[in-house]
Amino acid sequence: MVKLYPVEPLQREYLEDLGFHWHTDTDDTPYIADSLVEITEAEAEAYYEAGNELYDMFIEAGEYVIQNNLFHEIGIPFNLVEEIKESWANDVHWHLYGRFDLAGGVDGKPIKLIEFNADTPTALFETAIVQWAILRQNGLEEEAQFNIVYDKLLENFKRIVTLEEQVDTFDALYEGWNFLFTSIRGNIEEEQTVKLLQHIATEAGFNTEFAYIDEIEFSPEGIFYNNKEYELWFKLIPWEDIALEEPDLALLLDAIIKNQRAIIFNPAYTLLFQSKGILKILWDLYPNHPLLLESSFEPLNGKKYVKKPFFGREGGNVSIFASDGTPLVEMPGDYESFASLYQEYIEFPQDAQGNKYQAGLFFAYESCGVGFRRGGEVIDNMSKFVGHIIV
Repeated sequence: MVKLYPVEPLQREYLEDLGFHWHTDTDDTPYIADSLVEITEAEAEAYYEAGNELYDMFIEAGEYVIQNNLFHEIGIPFNLVEEIKESWANDVHWHLYGRFDLAGGVDGKPIKLIEFNADTPTALFETAIVQWAILRQNGLEEEAQFNIVYDKLLENFKRIVTLEEQVDTFDALYEGWNFLFTSIRGNIEEEQTVKLLQHIATEAGFNTEFAYIDEIEFSPEGIFYNNKEYELWFKLIPWEDIALEEPDLALLLDAIIKNQRAIIFNPAYTLLFQSKGILKILWDLYPNHPLLLESSFEPLNGKKYVKKPFFGREGGNVSIFASDGTPLVEMPGDYESFASLYQEYIEFPQDAQGNKYQAGLFFAYESCGVGFRRGGEVIDNMSKFVGHIIV
């Protein structure tokens, strides 16, 4: 049973002062829960170790896909293949951050990988800032969390320059690089998440600016905004969306990368990790690994399983099937055109009311913080964010 620690919720005005404006769901209920998941030091350490091990496994799987030309098998758009290879081969294309979605880890349940949001992970603001603020506003010990996301992102921004574990050489190497941060218009969650990352990069020492995607000029000679060239560009815009909806931009970005005019974050190769198809590759490479669930490109025989599109968000087009193939849950969505992965079903940990909990583990060079989403069988856009406390 998931144990919960009740807290006084943060007021809407306070959340908005923090820059957190998506605090209320469409049914007018709070998005942020008024309780925290209790975890132990040992459970926090297990999450940390699991994320580090999983990331090493994803690196091996990515190399396997590239060496064996398996891009089509895991749904990678053909017009991104060269960008993926280019970014994979050159260390300057640094993976800034990602988020593992995990089942288990509490109540004695083993940690199992659900998927890796490696390209455009959300819930960053909630994990790094909001759950810390809950502790502070409730007079609780601010260190009683596995939550060093902000600090690790700060270090990882510096690694963009140093390209090594230690970042104390950053000041000597730093030359005032220009860093542009971008989101689409009209999505306050994505915009504020990008601006949080911009704030951290500014603190790291970069010259930063924010612009919407439609304000930027792209050419083979570089990325420009207000007649200024930017050597570094962060976009919270999925690579698969660029490939499928903006193919001309994909071509320009390919030229920009090959001409070494800019470095893009997260790099194109993170689409390999983002694709649910790589979960099948992982299972092939690491069969029966304790952190993995059986995954296939075909329905699983004789066991309950989940069907989900290679690229999808917030539970869209996710279905759950009984061991005899009978559909039990079918979620609507906009991702039915993508190929599907079939993954062994696993029960999420539950609280006394039957609510289910999925852990979100952030990774920025190493595992650096966890938060939870609470919902039903499928975690969707009406699921709540629940912070945690180490007891």
